[in-house]
Amino acid sequence: MLSEKRKGKWTMNFYETDGEFMEIFEKFAFEEVVQEPGQELEDTMRYLAILAALVGCQGTEAFQRMLPKALDAGVTPVMVKEMVYQAVDYLGFGRMLPFLRLVNEELARRGIALPLEKQGTTTRENRLEKGVEAQAEIFGEHMREAWKTGHINRWLAANCFGDYYTRTGLDLAQREMITFGFLMAQGGCEPQLTGHAKGNMNLGNDEAFLMKVISQCLPYIGYPRSLNAVNCVKKAAES
Repeated sequence: MLSEKRKGKWTMNFYETDGEFMEIFEKFAFEEVVQEPGQELEDTMRYLAILAALVGCQGTEAFQRMLPKALDAGVTPVMVKEMVYQAVDYLGFGRMLPFLRLVNEELARRGIALPLEKQGTTTRENRLEKGVEAQAEIFGEHMREAWKTGHINRWLAANCFGDYYTRTGLDLAQREMITFGFLMAQGGCEPQLTGHAKGNMNLGNDEAFLMKVISQCLPYIGYPRSLNAVNCVKKAAES
């Protein structure tokens, strides 16, 4: 089994085979990026954003190594679970499932009993109504009629927003931040990313905050998708 170092250190195996690269990467990701003036994020939000980005880009091995650090830094098991659950709406079950397994394995390793406490707040009868309310709060009053334009938009309101955004464990602003991370990291979703950048801003996650999120996630998703996200944030800020 590969031994592992804590506090930013990844598998010892890479130090033996790729030490020069690891030194460059860690100096950048764990020091330069984290400490960049004006781009700092509080640890809990930084790790939550990074985990969401790793789910979005399908970085399972990096996720496995960052998850313990996130939990040690104050991201709660409920927050991690809620983040992974919400990913099903933006990546689909097939791409979300490996991360749910990794979270369960890490929580079990820590002796945390599963399942965790339920966080749902809606019923089958009111999930559409509550989902529409969440959409309107995030994107504006015009969303109250959007669900009527077709069954996909009705599912979006009832399932994505009614089943998930209404859950406790993360507030709406945190949920919009992780959605921004999912979309930014997977790429090819720039129209949706621009829309959710605006949704973030409507909830108080302003342009400066989103730039911090992009900056802290850049080492894990690369420059092209990060620069695309910057453009989407600027476009949302101008709208």
